[in-house]
Amino acid sequence: MKLFSLIAAVALLLTTACQAQIKNAKTATVKVYGNCGMCETTIEKAANKSKTSKADWNEETKMATITYDSKKTNVDAVLKNIALAGYDNEKFLAPDAAYNKLPGCCKYDREKKTAMVTTPAKDTMASMQNHDNHNHGGMANAAQETNQLTAVFDSYFSLKDALVKTDGNIASAKAKDLQTAINAVKMDKLAMDVHTVWMKVLNDVKTDAEHINNTKNIAHQRDHFMSLSKNMYELIKVAKPTETVYYQFCPMANDGKGANWLSKESGVKNPYYGSQMLTCGRTVETIKQ
Repeated sequence: MKLFSLIAAVALLLTTACQAQIKNAKTATVKVYGNCGMCETTIEKAANKSKTSKADWNEETKMATITYDSKKTNVDAVLKNIALAGYDNEKFLAPDAAYNKLPGCCKYDREKKTAMVTTPAKDTMASMQNHDNHNHGGMANAAQETNQLTAVFDSYFSLKDALVKTDGNIASAKAKDLQTAINAVKMDKLAMDVHTVWMKVLNDVKTDAEHINNTKNIAHQRDHFMSLSKNMYELIKVAKPTETVYYQFCPMANDGKGANWLSKESGVKNPYYGSQMLTCGRTVETIKQ
């Protein structure tokens, strides 16, 4: 009996110590799907961020107690990280790719088949006045997400226009604008499906923008614009543009292998050849919101 009391006391002290490290602490209890001890380790690792958030997941009840600094984060941000680790929860579905990577013993029955829920948790409502550190509900989140990615897309379109004009200097400057827009994106503000694609293409997009910015050589810029356009297409397909976008194709580019690009205009203006073959190409897909 004494040993049990001692263990309980130590556990209480450890819990208190962990919570003490998190300032402005708030706690929420939410459903997180999982099966076993390995799931517990992965879920808690995904949620735990030094002095910002932590989670304690119960294998029997499938409930996670999340403690977080209400001035630095919120429940939604923590649950997104858990979903990205492969675990469905009350607010977000895990990407299929993340779920499929789980060990066999961790592949819980996916009870939630509906689309991602975007309603903010009750615990975040009181802190919504802090604009810099909190989500502002479904509508505000959507606007925030659109504004961030709109800057990325607009910089891409400006870069495309510079290549149409065969102007390496302007293309370099527009690529720098694109780098700035990319670096300004707050990933925790993105919807889950957009976040997944963003993480997939981010390194390549950064690399292509950097290469285009660091040279005035139009041929080199166009080479990197090909791969940049491919990744931008993947991103804009899931993010849904605020206006109609045209995915266009030139069969002559890339040494006759063909290459694509995105345009706000339905008329073809070829960024790979400029005035040499300005209208060479066709629209192969129209992307709408």
